[in-house]
Amino acid sequence: MEKIKAIAQELVQVGEHPRFKAGDTVTVHYKIREGSKERIQQFQGVVLQRRGNGTTETFTVRKISGGVGVERIFPISSPFIEKIELNKSGVVRRARIFYMRERTGKATRIKERRANASSK
Repeated sequence: MEKIKAIAQELVQVGEHPRFKAGDTVTVHYKIREGSKERIQQFQGVVLQRRGNGTTETFTVRKISGGVGVERIFPISSPFIEKIELNKSGVVRRARIFYMRERTGKATRIKERRANASSK
């Protein structure tokens, strides 16, 4: 099993991404190939979870589009991810915040983590 993990680590190149966790708002710049053309699509939303480790790690991002909740699962080591931007750091008490699926409107707000709270 260790040999398989070592080979997978060599073959799959994991890009440099910012550290983020559940509750953070991120923008994922994702390459979309349509025929011979290629474009970059941005998907901005709240991270619901991160799961797995190493090359098999994935994260789920949820956004509201046209009044409908849309979730997308991204492999962290996908070659189609151009970059991940961390927009806001949220304060949540869980690693998987699936309770956000049932909430609408103001109830979906997540408290923002301040960068430097000691300077008063």
